[in-house]
Amino acid sequence: MSIQTRIFEGELSAAGLRLAIVVSRFNSFITDRLLSGALDAIQRSGGEDAQVDIVRIPGAWEFPITVRALTATKKYDAVICLGAVIKGDTPHFDYVAGEAAGGIGAAAVDSGIPVAFGVLTTNTVEQAVDRAGAKAGNKGFDAAMTAIEMANLLQKLQAGN
Repeated sequence: MSIQTRIFEGELSAAGLRLAIVVSRFNSFITDRLLSGALDAIQRSGGEDAQVDIVRIPGAWEFPITVRALTATKKYDAVICLGAVIKGDTPHFDYVAGEAAGGIGAAAVDSGIPVAFGVLTTNTVEQAVDRAGAKAGNKGFDAAMTAIEMANLLQKLQAGN
């Protein structure tokens, strides 16, 4: 007797998906690059500008409440969070980065809507630049692709096929 295995995977197609991008204005010289990468990923995956809402927030601290407000509307198939928290000489980094990450994760779990974490947490400005389109690719692009894949996967899982 053999076991029939079913494998579920999300597609990398943004066609028909309604997406929200939450982007921090703090460190905008980095986050603007992340946003460009995310929009590029959505366009290359068949998404339409009219299906994407961009929400600008002051900084990373504001991600959790904003993501909760967006997911509560049930209008979006996925939310993409883009920001940059760069370590300084004080423990401020630890509080902001930790609370942002925890709050974003909790909003995703509580809502059942995929929320992609494209918030850079780096030690230096150079590391952030590298992850926003230089040496290490563009993490905004990567976060958008993750959101697209997860939105499609959850739709399949909810449909049961």
